[in-house]
Amino acid sequence: MPTVSLDHPTFKLVKARFPGKSFRATEFRGQATLIVQPQDLHEVLAFLKTDPACDYNFLSDVIGLDYLNYPAEQPGRFAVVYNLLSHSTDLRFFVKVYVSPSLPTDGIVNDPALVVDSACDLWPGAEWTEREVFDMFGIRFRNHPDLRRILTWEDYPAHPLRKDYPVRGRGERESYNIVDRTSA
Repeated sequence: MPTVSLDHPTFKLVKARFPGKSFRATEFRGQATLIVQPQDLHEVLAFLKTDPACDYNFLSDVIGLDYLNYPAEQPGRFAVVYNLLSHSTDLRFFVKVYVSPSLPTDGIVNDPALVVDSACDLWPGAEWTEREVFDMFGIRFRNHPDLRRILTWEDYPAHPLRKDYPVRGRGERESYNIVDRTSA
């Protein structure tokens, strides 16, 4: 696997293509991450996929993160990370976008601040992973073709991977009848 540093060639390509936009770049354990503003996300992802010099033709994963009570200051409470791979250059590249809630986070809230653009039109495989981020964190994806819960039921009252979600749940288990061998 190639060594990645802040001299990663993709950083230079993105900066040259978007000279007026503000980006941040990080490197941790040999992995390069480009941090973009939410309004620039789709345009940057499209460039990374379609530009022949980048050619990030495979979306490996879409990940949600919750930075609640994180020891270091972050630009937002939640982050969505796109894990990209270029088969032609054998490079991996991460694109991260931060969002912060503008409304109370308990239960299901359609917070207008927790929205980023979908990458389903670029990589159709993003459909399921974006749905998982929506279900577990409550971050919605604009222009997603089928944004609905994927791991919990449609009326589930919360987003279980948020750090403020109680470890024991909110009584979901207690409301179900237990089925054992004698009652089945």
